[in-house]
Amino acid sequence: MLRRQRRTGAILVESAMIYPVVFLVVLGIIMLGMAVFRYQQVCHIAREASRWASVHGGQYAKEQSPLTAATPTDVYDNAIVPQAAGMQLASNVLTYSVTWSRTDASGNPDKMPTYSTTVTDPSTGEIKVISRNNTVTVTVTYTWNTGLFGTIPVSSTAVMPINY
Repeated sequence: MLRRQRRTGAILVESAMIYPVVFLVVLGIIMLGMAVFRYQQVCHIAREASRWASVHGGQYAKEQSPLTAATPTDVYDNAIVPQAAGMQLASNVLTYSVTWSRTDASGNPDKMPTYSTTVTDPSTGEIKVISRNNTVTVTVTYTWNTGLFGTIPVSSTAVMPINY
């Protein structure tokens, strides 16, 4: 029988070449999972904030006197902050905007659920008054610092009809 020569250190050399690649693949999978989680969290925050703003509009304030309709600060304090577990809340990391689809005659946001508009039928020339839904739009942007791959901005916008 032929005697085989021993390959001392072969496993060590092969492992030294393969383990860094395996480590980077596993790290990439973990970071991708965290990125998807952050995106889902930002989407959830935007949806909850727009829902909260939609039910705390002008009709809510009218029926729940002395309470006032939602302001962007109210939306942040009551809907965004409670949902932002594990996120940095600094103003340069988590930003938001809340806008209503219409403004009233004095330029303030119209927070009532519906508004009336006149439309002229082009074929008959008849003027009709149509009721339309007012909406609130919330955009949340989170600048996620991955620590290893730099910062990734994650943003989501949710539009909700005002329904209270």
